[in-house]
Amino acid sequence: MVQSFNNNQPIYLQIIQRLCRQIIRGELEAGDKLPSVRELAVQMGVNPNTAQRVYAEMERLEVAETRRGLGTFITEKEERLRRLREELMNEQIEGFIADMKEMGFTAPEIVEGVKKSLDHV
Repeated sequence: MVQSFNNNQPIYLQIIQRLCRQIIRGELEAGDKLPSVRELAVQMGVNPNTAQRVYAEMERLEVAETRRGLGTFITEKEERLRRLREELMNEQIEGFIADMKEMGFTAPEIVEGVKKSLDHV
């Protein structure tokens, strides 16, 4: 299934974000085999070079590892996956806070708004 991408960010970064979110949600777990570069390219509707760049960057981030002759796998380092979860949470929170401050909300107003929203969840 071909995925849709936005024009505000490189496609390879969007794919990395999608895969990392799957890891955080538990859809992909430590040690799981990822699709081959060609399979990922077909699934995402991108060039194989883009898929290769995704895996290279995920390795650089220590979220994935390539095993020669076997493929690419989600890292089995639980500490790294825990940090990934925290990093993604912090990125979302920081972006939210920056947007709210840009709109003129104060810290107490933001906190109160979040509390009210959480009460309705």
